Amino acid sequence: MAAPKAKKAEQMIGINIPQIAIQHLKVKVVGDSPLITHAWNPKAIQQIKDKQGRKATTGKEARDPQADYEAAFYRTDDGKPAMRSIAFKDAMVSACRDADYKMTEARGRFHVEGELVEIIGEPRFREDMVRVGMGTADIRYRPEFVEWSTTLPITYNSTRVSPEQIINLLNVAGFGVGVGEWRPEKNGQYGRFHVALENE
Repeated sequence: MAAPKAKKAEQMIGINIPQIAIQHLKVKVVGDSPLITHAWNPKAIQQIKDKQGRKATTGKEARDPQADYEAAFYRTDDGKPAMRSIAFKDAMVSACRDADYKMTEARGRFHVEGELVEIIGEPRFREDMVRVGMGTADIRYRPEFVEWSTTLPITYNSTRVSPEQIINLLNVAGFGVGVGEWRPEKNGQYGRFHVALENE
């Protein structure tokens, strides 16, 4: 009875596991339409926590548009305007629908590193009427970058995806999916981008 077990162990030891070839790539993307960012307001997060914890509320405070605008920024540790890195990866994965590539496979083949990427551009104050909840109207104050760019640090498995495929996915994502508020994926036209050319 011991022989089959020994043979099985030998077979397991002999398994040939392909090596993962991890490569790194930095890709600059340039905005084709304004980018609107909207980070979660810390006050709103606390209100949700209080509601879930069934804590008593003190009623609504007077609206401070400038404070709402500042709270809508994503910022790096040194205070520079930023955008979530995962937003670009999510856009690339969504773009797989138009790039003849399987979304489930793409998720594990590349990553946009870090939590945030710096946005290069001058923000401006933006005020919009929006519909929330059951169609209730509200006003949102958010930063808008009319001209913007960023550099994406991408790590990828070169045995499963090529730099050319990554560039193509980024361009497809930038045209049809976008990032930020009111992007094409959400029936908007903002947050579109393309991979920078040599002279950009």
